[in-house]
Amino acid sequence: MMKDQSTIEPIWEGRDGAILARPGDPRVMGILNVTPDSFSDGGESDSVEAAVAKARRLVASGARVIDIGGESSRPGAEPVSLDEELRRVVPVIEAVASTVSVPISIDSAKTEVARRAIVAGASIVNTIRGADDDPELDRLVADADVSIVIMHMQGNPQTMQIAPSYENVVSEVIESLRGRIERLEAAGVKPRRIAVDPGIGFGKRSEHNRALLRELDRFATLDKAVLVGVSRKRFLGSLSGREIADRDIATVAASLWAISKGASIVRVHDVNAMIDAILVWQGIKIP
Repeated sequence: MMKDQSTIEPIWEGRDGAILARPGDPRVMGILNVTPDSFSDGGESDSVEAAVAKARRLVASGARVIDIGGESSRPGAEPVSLDEELRRVVPVIEAVASTVSVPISIDSAKTEVARRAIVAGASIVNTIRGADDDPELDRLVADADVSIVIMHMQGNPQTMQIAPSYENVVSEVIESLRGRIERLEAAGVKPRRIAVDPGIGFGKRSEHNRALLRELDRFATLDKAVLVGVSRKRFLGSLSGREIADRDIATVAASLWAISKGASIVRVHDVNAMIDAILVWQGIKIP
């Protein structure tokens, strides 16, 4: 007989003890980009009102976290100034936080943006530079007692897809994240406030992405919730032959694979499709 999920210890918690993920019960993170140049949805939420309306739709569709970002991290994207990123995200986080009841994640590589976002209402820091040392960010997360997603990236958005190379991509990504976890916990971040992201598409070739997904269950050795973000990414296009706007089915397929290999959170653009897929997957899987 399957164990009642409500009795299983949570593997990732948000601020104030909100349980965001449990083993075998995946959560969907809805993407809300307030950027003009994101690879898939740039310009869709170009005002606070449009962003709030989209956040409401994502939550109504079943998103359990809203991930708000103000700087594109697509390959080759140009950096955005601190002032411009703050101008884009802080008013949106304030407005969304007063409108929806789910946790808000700030998707940023800048510590000061994370700081201002937490004041505005974010309770999760989702950083593409998560495997890099950042003592200031460590102290911020520990002192604010918020959650953090640490993602692996080789290089930066300007250079990451210029001949990325690994001896063993799965082992190298795991060990990089393991070292970062140790430093976060040494700085006082609570162990169950930390989630890991292998960084699909960030300094990886298609074969690297496929290897990471194929062996995703190895990340269980980190004893952290695993977040996977494959939504509409280039390697799905190379596998399916579909353009960006037509990759939601491929996204669902890859995300369900990730869930079956241990992912607790999947980050997607199309929440409706992902929720439907999870419900069917669970309905078949659970007696």
